[in-house]
Amino acid sequence: MPKTKQKIEIEALNLDIQARARLAGKLLMSLDEPSVSEVERLWLDEAERRLDEYRAGKVQGLPAKDVFQRAIAE
Repeated sequence: MPKTKQKIEIEALNLDIQARARLAGKLLMSLDEPSVSEVERLWLDEAERRLDEYRAGKVQGLPAKDVFQRAIAE
């Protein structure tokens, strides 16, 4: 673990119980709500994975017309 992270961890553990609880709550909430950049990165990773599968012949594309007809029917 880099020294900066170690220092933060040590300082956090030395906080009083109420301050640690507040910090823990904030950290947990930050896990529930990914940032816009994180969501964009995840979608980019997914798009690249799908393109790789398509190019490798693992999946086949569908005509947009068929996709939209199916979506409307559902």
